[in-house]
Amino acid sequence: MQVYADNAATTKLSDTALQAMLPYLKDTYGNASSLYRIGQTAHHGVQAARETVAKVLNAETNEIYFTSGGSEADNWAIKGIAELMAKKGKKHIITTSFEHHAVLHTVKKLAQYGFEITYLPVYENGIVKVEDVKNAIREDTALVTVMYANNEIGTIQPIAEIGAVCHEKGVLFHTDAVQAAGHLPIDVKAQNIDLLSMSAHKFHGPKGIGALYCRQGIRLPNLIEGGAQERGRRAGTEAVYAMAGMAAALKEANDNLAENTAKVTALRDRLIDGLLKIELSRLNGDRKQRLPGNVNISFEGVEGESLLLYLDMKGISASSGSACTSGSLDPSHVLLAIGLPHEVAHGSLRLSLCETNTEEEIDYIISCVPEIIERLRSMSPLWERIQKERGLA
Repeated sequence: MQVYADNAATTKLSDTALQAMLPYLKDTYGNASSLYRIGQTAHHGVQAARETVAKVLNAETNEIYFTSGGSEADNWAIKGIAELMAKKGKKHIITTSFEHHAVLHTVKKLAQYGFEITYLPVYENGIVKVEDVKNAIREDTALVTVMYANNEIGTIQPIAEIGAVCHEKGVLFHTDAVQAAGHLPIDVKAQNIDLLSMSAHKFHGPKGIGALYCRQGIRLPNLIEGGAQERGRRAGTEAVYAMAGMAAALKEANDNLAENTAKVTALRDRLIDGLLKIELSRLNGDRKQRLPGNVNISFEGVEGESLLLYLDMKGISASSGSACTSGSLDPSHVLLAIGLPHEVAHGSLRLSLCETNTEEEIDYIISCVPEIIERLRSMSPLWERIQKERGLA
């Protein structure tokens, strides 16, 4: 059996998104900035896509800027606000210790230019405390950036409450919603969000396209010079097909949100219950305040990389809590941020589900993982030591 359980990394393009893209790849291929008919038809496609994305977020159409993805949107939002607020003498940024690297590396870069960065703790349950945000805000705070939902452990943050505190203090609030968009209800107005990043390939849209919501009245510096696209702020011929695919995928996900959430949550809980029966396993992150499809479990006495390879041989696609693909031997910064010891963080497994997964697939994973864990532990000197220390041998 082949089971794809790494939807947090990327998702399969939906038929709805593909059908929305095809006309702009084959027939309506004109440059959307051109005045002739085929170009204007493409231009209307860009505007229709922008309107759809805005409607899902409860934003205004002119508050949506298309980007190449979530990382670009994060960079534009954070660097842009930093540039604006530095002119006012505000060079303090608040974020969390377990953000995506698109945020962490960006604020680290800004620190080289004299910005002071406050990294808030996320505690064992992987959730930021609103009180911590409130206490960290200062007179010179330029921006608060807190992710909507964590990409590794799936915990959902109190976004509306954080946004309310920021607005009360007169500070701009950005959220990386790459994992949340298409999976959780988002209302940028009700949730007091000033800037929001998203990426299409996380909700069955195409890769290479994302969006930045930027509240009207915030004049971000231009990201790319050289043309009038995206109202002059991001030059470059529009990838109309990708925008159309993103909008179609987001609308489809939003239209089916309640149904998909119920189905995927049930699959998630079935999988969590099955895997927690394994000796010395633990769920990472809050059990309830997490994304519908996220399962992140640590198994003591195993290495995450080996676990992934054995799962792949069983036809199961998953990911680990270790940064093996980056060439690093270090465990995930997210798992360390919630207090896991290095050796436990190294043995973590992330399985991320979507609405196309089935109960049969979940049961297959549950049947395969214990066997693999047992095999890996039988070869592990670390497991032998753990057994002796805990009297399990």
